[in-house]
Amino acid sequence: MSGFLPVSKEDMEQEGISQLDFVYVIGDAYVDHPSFGHAVISRVLQAHGYQVGMIAQPDWKNPDSITVLGKPRLGFLVTAGNMDSMVNHYSVSKKRRSTDAYTPGGVMGKRPDYATAVYCQLIRRVYQDIPIIIGGIEASLRRLGHYDYWSGKVKRSILLESGADLISYGMGERSIVEIADALDSGIAVSDITFIDGTVFQTKDKELASWDALQLPSFDQIRMDKTAYARSFYIQYCNTDPFSGKRLYETYKRGVYVVQNPAAKPLSQMEMDDVYELPYMRTYHPSYQAAGGVPAISEVKFSLVSSRGCFGGCNFCALTFHQGRIIQARSHDSILKEAEMLTKEPDFKGYIHDVGGPTANFRHSACEKQLAKGACPTRQCLFPVPCKHLDTSHSDYRKLLSKLRQLEGVKKVFIRSGIRFDYLIYEKDEKFLRELCEHHVSGQLKIAPEHISDAVLKMMGKPSAEIYRKFVQAYERMNQKIGKEQYLVPYLMSSHPGSTLKEAVELAEFLRDMGYVPQQVQDFYPTPSTISTCMYYTGLDPRTMQPVYVAVDPHEKAMQRALIQYRNPKNAQLVREALVKAGRTDLIGDGKKCLIRGKDADGRCSRQARGGQKAGRRRRRR
Repeated sequence: MSGFLPVSKEDMEQEGISQLDFVYVIGDAYVDHPSFGHAVISRVLQAHGYQVGMIAQPDWKNPDSITVLGKPRLGFLVTAGNMDSMVNHYSVSKKRRSTDAYTPGGVMGKRPDYATAVYCQLIRRVYQDIPIIIGGIEASLRRLGHYDYWSGKVKRSILLESGADLISYGMGERSIVEIADALDSGIAVSDITFIDGTVFQTKDKELASWDALQLPSFDQIRMDKTAYARSFYIQYCNTDPFSGKRLYETYKRGVYVVQNPAAKPLSQMEMDDVYELPYMRTYHPSYQAAGGVPAISEVKFSLVSSRGCFGGCNFCALTFHQGRIIQARSHDSILKEAEMLTKEPDFKGYIHDVGGPTANFRHSACEKQLAKGACPTRQCLFPVPCKHLDTSHSDYRKLLSKLRQLEGVKKVFIRSGIRFDYLIYEKDEKFLRELCEHHVSGQLKIAPEHISDAVLKMMGKPSAEIYRKFVQAYERMNQKIGKEQYLVPYLMSSHPGSTLKEAVELAEFLRDMGYVPQQVQDFYPTPSTISTCMYYTGLDPRTMQPVYVAVDPHEKAMQRALIQYRNPKNAQLVREALVKAGRTDLIGDGKKCLIRGKDADGRCSRQARGGQKAGRRRRRR
């Protein structure tokens, strides 16, 4: 047998294993690479002496599919995979996707909707009394009552929906080992109520409320959007592992769902240990005939240097999952992994990425975070950078320099995203210069998301002026070093706060910049983000002030079309949007017009007529 963990009874026999400690049921294919959550958790458990077997993408309609490795000694672990199963299955327009990058051959349909709950229910049909621990992004972000975009309803904690015993939320390395040790010592799963980074249920109100903040009940948040917004903001302010409080949510029949504080961040040594476990670094060989697992191509020659993000974008769930405190690996650990990559037979000399959620976050935002955590009600970068913010890129520069000098490495790219405002706040331009000289392949992708300050405020993003400053600095630096390189901005339509007015403002900005976006992301309301709370409630949970939300599909289509106004297929939608926004001055043949044609009165706009006259003068000359 190879170095993969057992996936069959035959594998167990070859390893001399009569009974596994844990059976891990996963919605993704089995890929033993540290970019896949199931690989990390299973290897961490193995390193602590536990035997783990993998059941990847079982047939959820067949109970026998869950028995192929037998009954585990301690329990089942369940995850939907590296993505929420509903995001994996559906686009923002709720249309079924055609491919699944986490399935052999990219085939869609190998996991169910709401996969975590379905897998747990399948296990319960066969093993009624076995402990079930759920984790991963789906369980982590649905750990308490939450708005579910796909059903249009407020759903209960996934702990109750699934029938599981515990949630290990966040990244999970600490909590999963503590859970395993507790079970191994003979503690009943119902008594494991004391581990950070977990969620449990109980009927004991005294246990639930001890040293805890009470959230509005599930019935309250289901019936009252104001209560939902209040509940969400309490949760948001208690995600930090140092300052976060215990929380509990009340359900019918005297059931309480209790969230313990987040697990403490890993030290650099612990991060190194996690990423130096004996991963096979590829998909299970049984998938070869199907063409392998597409998702591995994105990470095979990339390096994770850190986790966590203090950027605080309101549409991102990282605050709830990885947290705001940066956890970084040492240079030695990353270089050791890079040397391994250079020895891969298909390595061509290019390291595709060195980063994390935000590539240029390599240390805590400030010294205070290391001991006291992140500020619960203040952002590090928004609306202006905190006076205590450490903007130095020196450590990241040194790391990249060392990687460039490795034998066999031709180029080191940065593709996981640069936080451009953080970069521009650094006083010198050493990192910007090295970025442009060594780590850009003709185009640098960044995420301003929008250009209207009213929308950016709702997004938790820096003002448009900061983006303009970065654009100027980037262009100036490329001219200085004699390179022709471009920026590719990611843009989002229909985010809460965006009316047709702001969408037109963004279109005008793109016109003036001469940029034609090939892709646009409609705002996608995923669980456990401030923006999703805004979308559902129409309130900013931080201030409880009303927020405009585009929910009508036709309006959303118009906002999206405005960003891609040059596409002839969008002409009718753009025209309709401009008329509704009262901006018929942008319809016509003038240089400033977005679309050809006549205004609402059937005439060319004044601006258009001016453009036509200027055109005639140019032709006469």
